Amino acid sequence: MKLSLLLLSLALPLHAEVSFTKKTLTTEFLAEGAAVADFDGDGKMDISAGAFIWFGPDFQRKTHFTTPPPALDGSKEYSQFFIGGAADVDGDGKPDILNTGFPGKETYVFFNPGKDGGEWKRQVLLDVTDGESPMWIDVTGDGKPELVCHSRGSTGYLELPWGKRDTPGTFHAIAPANPNLYQRYTHGQGAGDLNGDGRPAILDKTGWYEQPTDRNQPWPFHATTFAQNGGAQMLVFDVNGDGANDVVSSANAHGYGLSWFENNKDGTFKEHVIIDKDPAKETNGVQFSQLHALTTADINGDGIPDLVTGKRRWAHGSNGDPDPNGAAVLYWFETKRDGKGGAECIAHEIDRDSGVGTQVTVTDMNSDKKPDIVVANKKGVFVFEQK
Repeated sequence: MKLSLLLLSLALPLHAEVSFTKKTLTTEFLAEGAAVADFDGDGKMDISAGAFIWFGPDFQRKTHFTTPPPALDGSKEYSQFFIGGAADVDGDGKPDILNTGFPGKETYVFFNPGKDGGEWKRQVLLDVTDGESPMWIDVTGDGKPELVCHSRGSTGYLELPWGKRDTPGTFHAIAPANPNLYQRYTHGQGAGDLNGDGRPAILDKTGWYEQPTDRNQPWPFHATTFAQNGGAQMLVFDVNGDGANDVVSSANAHGYGLSWFENNKDGTFKEHVIIDKDPAKETNGVQFSQLHALTTADINGDGIPDLVTGKRRWAHGSNGDPDPNGAAVLYWFETKRDGKGGAECIAHEIDRDSGVGTQVTVTDMNSDKKPDIVVANKKGVFVFEQK
């Protein structure tokens, strides 16, 4: 049944310092990811998911910025809205909506017409965007996001046509094409500085490409196994506080397993299990499948990045993947350092009836300087505001 009214429920306290209020914007399946920005210029953060925008701070007001597709059946259908984003592409001072569609399809921008309304004109940025884990991150160091992705058998990044309209972006391949590895449904991709040179490398499940001083030259490849069948967004940050960035990855976006890989500072990495790859084992008292979206943020305000992930329920429908009908859980994992070069990731349950899609977004939605969480998936669209 379609919901026109926002449903509000309170999540149970997770932890002495951190708890969330859950707001259900809709229980319709619209998208697998969401974008957050002040789209109407009123100083309040809004949410874009699928063809719609919900306007903050209470998200009661809703509009569509493009023609909504027919209602989707999450048990067997897929959305064309996989990875969302927001950026002022044309430089007019208004945030535009970015969308990466179903794997192998287009990445495009909808230009914000502003308070006077009108058409959100659509421009294709990249006609073939492969991979299931693209992520918006600053690769070039110009303070603006690029889309780390695959295209036509190559891995690399999409640079946007800043300050322009009616212009596609530019895809930069960083290595020779490898269609057997970088294809439409390849899982696992990320970016971050792994060797301390200040330049983000680009990662996949097989290793990492070192960014040269001249990005147009070949990027040296360093083979390292970060995932089995391929995970989701691969995160790069200093987990244990030793001054070197580590890697966090799910082992299989349609199976089990989550680990952080300690950077040994000699080109090698040591795996530390957060969630076991064996579904019969619990690590940290937690086990769930289909960790198809990850992000990092300092959830508890201690100055150390934490993890946010969960289950993408019905990733391949109601009968696909391990435990497809298990609880659609959402967790944050507290990064706890021991001061001796060790660390653990402590699980805190947020919710059991939402989960993640192919993307999870963390940002401050209500200007209280605490990170909040936005997800869109086959359960609906949800906001978790930190108390």
